[in-house]
Amino acid sequence: MAQWEAERPASLTMMVTRGSLDWAYPPFIIASTAAAMGWPVTMFFTFYGLTLLKKHLDLKLSGLGNPAMPMKVPYGPPWLKAVDWPIPNLVMAGVPGFERMATGMMQKTLQDKGVVSVEELRALCLENDVRMIGCQMTRDLFGWDAAEFIPEVSEWAGAASYLDIMRGSAINLYM
Repeated sequence: MAQWEAERPASLTMMVTRGSLDWAYPPFIIASTAAAMGWPVTMFFTFYGLTLLKKHLDLKLSGLGNPAMPMKVPYGPPWLKAVDWPIPNLVMAGVPGFERMATGMMQKTLQDKGVVSVEELRALCLENDVRMIGCQMTRDLFGWDAAEFIPEVSEWAGAASYLDIMRGSAINLYM
């Protein structure tokens, strides 16, 4: 068994189910890194994750239901930037424009730290031959036209096709 594992080529599949700004980064970072290491990578985008394959991304950030999310102000003096602001869910849900403010703060923080955009990470994955499969059922469910998506979507398929790909992969992730 150990010899079989040692000889088994590294490969990665991942099911991408979330399409918010904070959930867009992990799958593209993992996929681009694995592809750069020479691994075959397949990403299956379903439900809200499918929005990450749209031509025009309008990613938002919501702190609701995420008590671990730090809120740091990316503006002002260093002492102010260092404060973790514990913001209750009631405030996040009840203050008009809070989601827009949180999204803007995260975008500014990403920019200030030199983190590449989701679009750039997606392009890097495509340059490294990451296979991106869109869920046909999800597209039909939400009534989206194929023209709304990047032309590099490898194929439109369902769960059975993805399971067949997963079966032959060394590593399978759910994100």
